[in-house]
Amino acid sequence: MLPEYAPLAVLLAVAILFPAGGIATSWLLGRLRLRPDHPNPVKNDTYECGVETIGSAWIQFNVRYYYFALLFVIFDIEALFLLPWAVYFRQLQLFGLIEMAIFILILMVGYVYAWKKRALEWT
Repeated sequence: MLPEYAPLAVLLAVAILFPAGGIATSWLLGRLRLRPDHPNPVKNDTYECGVETIGSAWIQFNVRYYYFALLFVIFDIEALFLLPWAVYFRQLQLFGLIEMAIFILILMVGYVYAWKKRALEWT
């Protein structure tokens, strides 16, 4: 049973060691004075699209913006799931058609729910 988990252990080791190695290398280069470290007020200033910020950067956004963005990502990814179905449509035949009809029905239920909750309005 242990050899079945070997690829997972390797993946976990790489997932931990790769970022840790980057952080350790940066720290080591900083200690050896090989990494540039010259902070000044201009470098530490908040910079957004070439325009200097006015006021504090710690402002609260309306939660609807985040909600709208999440809905966009969810529906965008679900629309991406239609591509493999369209490519293999002829091979899937009736089963694929019924499966996709159920998938689109679930999408429509989510869309109607978001519409009823007025999640798609900006005001």
